[in-house]
Amino acid sequence: MPEFRRYLVNIDSISTHQLFTDCLVVGAGIAGLRAAIEAAEHCNVIVVCKGSLEDSNTWKAQGGIASVLDKTDTFESHISDTMKTGSGLSDEGVVDFVVRQGPELVEQLFQWGTEFDQIDGRIATTLEGGHSHPRIAHAHGDETGRGIAEALIRKVRGNSNIRIIENFFSIDLLTNEDNECVGIIGHDKHRPSGAGQIIWAANTILATGGAGQLYRETTNPEVATGDGIAMAYRAGAVLRDLEFLQFHPTTLYIAGATRALVTETLRGEGAVLLDNGGRRFMKDYHESAELAPRDIVSRAILEHMLKTSSTHVFLDVRHFDKEHFAKRFPHIFELCESFDIDISRELIPVRPSAHYMIGGVKTDISGKTSIDNLYASGEIASTGLHGANRLGSNSLLEGLVFGKTAGQIASQCTEAGVVHIKHPLIKYQIPHSDRTRLDTADVTNSLRALMWRNVGITRTAQPLSEAQEIITFWQRYVMDKIFDGPAGWECQNMLTVSGLMARAAQMRRESRGVHFRSDFPETDDEHFKKHIDITR
Repeated sequence: MPEFRRYLVNIDSISTHQLFTDCLVVGAGIAGLRAAIEAAEHCNVIVVCKGSLEDSNTWKAQGGIASVLDKTDTFESHISDTMKTGSGLSDEGVVDFVVRQGPELVEQLFQWGTEFDQIDGRIATTLEGGHSHPRIAHAHGDETGRGIAEALIRKVRGNSNIRIIENFFSIDLLTNEDNECVGIIGHDKHRPSGAGQIIWAANTILATGGAGQLYRETTNPEVATGDGIAMAYRAGAVLRDLEFLQFHPTTLYIAGATRALVTETLRGEGAVLLDNGGRRFMKDYHESAELAPRDIVSRAILEHMLKTSSTHVFLDVRHFDKEHFAKRFPHIFELCESFDIDISRELIPVRPSAHYMIGGVKTDISGKTSIDNLYASGEIASTGLHGANRLGSNSLLEGLVFGKTAGQIASQCTEAGVVHIKHPLIKYQIPHSDRTRLDTADVTNSLRALMWRNVGITRTAQPLSEAQEIITFWQRYVMDKIFDGPAGWECQNMLTVSGLMARAAQMRRESRGVHFRSDFPETDDEHFKKHIDITR
């Protein structure tokens, strides 16, 4: 591993433009927005996001939000389903905490204007794989994330205690000599190129989302490059379970086009998977067939693609009523139409893609990390809810619950206000490097292909070792450089997180949840019914 660097850029806090706030929220998905709304009840808040408020995994989420909304459903059933899917690593106390808050917070979203699909004046629910009861609430059929995000964005924009800064790249968390988080240094796109900006904050909440862009094939937007995890690592936070990355079984496969999610609600409502011979194959792999947990469906598709020498399989929805389909799944219908796929006559080509980061920055039940004054919520956090495998539609629920919780706790810890916080003088100088400068676009593309190939759905020791060797080589020529724009910082963050993920995957010599080692195919409770923590 190349020599460690605490910050990615030179810092001179005296000569850098500065802002001050009680609570800083980094990220604008469901967790970040909900945290900001809650914190603004007690203090002033700044929200920064890498792109626009609409540019998040939440906005793109087709599937729904899981919650006990039906009278025939129970908290115990939702808890049991979550624990079972988590493969022995979910924290039952955390699961109980999240599940029991769900109905009230989902109802609150409804009151705030989220246009959930309804039946007889109440929120409608559907079934998904791994759930024993229909408890998935949707908005506009397959645009749930967007429906929730729109309601939260309206709420945030209408709050005078919240300042929003879009197109702000958060480069690093700032810490003092006691290793307390005191804010961030970042780059505002609207300020001169290369000019840094410090935001001092009494409390900081990381809600930067996932890291799907570490993989060649992903459902995630371009902003999901694992920046928050890398920032937290450099600051000395404990990271947990980075080997657990969930792959979504069904993303639209059109050669040359970016992957687009095809929600598993389709399978919940009767769509079936067929191979290139038109044969339904999932029964060969699991008794629940198309409704098996995501990791099983993803591995089955991958294995079947290899058996049949094909690049993809097919989702069959030809038995659905076309008009109903267009209303129920408008986004997928338009997507298929754009590629001239007539869903009433033709099959939808699909294959797995990297989808959701289960591991991340370790937090307790209040969202606190191992660094004082630093919180994490949503996909960046490892809360103990998902264990080794996330139950479908529990992600929006987690972001909602822990966004509220982190916002509440962080704002209560700012009674003194930032005016009374002592801001350290930070002067950090990076030595000049004479090493060859690699093209970051080339490195990034090669890294994504390497991660897909060597740290993908199925893993073995040799490819994992090779991945770490290759990543370390790239780091030697990239981590020693000073960049003045997002492309360089993203490349550095992606190399950092990818190396840590490959390391964690090599350390877990068993198969559990979404982590499958073909050289260790059995689950080993004796040695590995535990979390893998990594810290600088």
